[in-house]
Amino acid sequence: MLSDKTVVVTGAGHGVGEAVAIELGRYGANVAVNDLGTSPEGEGADPEPAESTAEAVREAGGNAITHFGDASSMEDATELMARAYNKFGRVDGVANFAGIVRNDPIADLSREDWDAVTDVHLGSHFAQLRALVRHAEEHDLDSERSFLGTSSGAAVGGHGQLAYATAKAGVLGFVRSASDELRGEGIRVNALVPGAESRQNSHFPASESEGRDIPGPEYIGPTVGFLMSEEAEGVNGLTIRASGEMIALVSDPQ
Repeated sequence: MLSDKTVVVTGAGHGVGEAVAIELGRYGANVAVNDLGTSPEGEGADPEPAESTAEAVREAGGNAITHFGDASSMEDATELMARAYNKFGRVDGVANFAGIVRNDPIADLSREDWDAVTDVHLGSHFAQLRALVRHAEEHDLDSERSFLGTSSGAAVGGHGQLAYATAKAGVLGFVRSASDELRGEGIRVNALVPGAESRQNSHFPASESEGRDIPGPEYIGPTVGFLMSEEAEGVNGLTIRASGEMIALVSDPQ
C-alpha cells in the first residue's frame, strides 16, 4: 500500500509512534524514524529508541533511517525533512507523535512545565508542518502529501492535566486551520485521536483504576497507513478516533 512512499514519523521510539512506524514498514514504506529518546517527562536523551524502531521497521519489510533530534525544533525539523529526501528521493507525509507529560494541580504547575508540554505538543506540529510545506514548495509530487497531527481524549478536558489537555485541544484547532489553508495545495491535514496503551498512560488518573482494558498501540497503525496512502486522497480536515477495532469520526464544534 505504501511501496516507495516515504513517511516521517516523529516520537517513533516508543508507544503509538513506534507501533505506527513498524506498521508502515509492513506496508513497504520508507520510514524516517525520529525520536530524541527522552523520558515521558521530556528529560534526558538517548538514540537507542529510534535505532530500535528503525531496525524493527526493516524487519517488517520497510526501509528506515533514524533522526536523533527534537521534533519541536525548527532547525531539526528542516534537517529531518532533508535527510529523508536525500535518502529516499521523496517525502510523502508526516505523522507527528512527539509528546511529553507533566501533570500537576494548577496551583503547583510551574511555567517551565507548562511551556515544556505545550512546546513539544504544539511546537512539534508547527515545526513539522512548516518543514513539510516548505519542502513541498521546492519538490513537486504527482500525488498529495499527508500530514497527521495527534490529539487525545484529554482535549475535552482532564483533571490535573491543564497543560496536556490544552495542548491536545490546540492540535485540533491547528489541524482545522491548516487543512483549510492548504486545501488544494497538495497537502491534506488530519487529526488522529488514538486510544491505546502507552508509557504516558501511567501519568493519567484513569490509569490508577483497576481492571482497565486499554487496546494495544498496534491497532493504530492501519488507520495511519490508510491516511498516508493514495487511497486517502481528498480526505482532509477530519478528526479520526482509532482505538482497538473501533474507528470513528469526531465531529467538529459548530
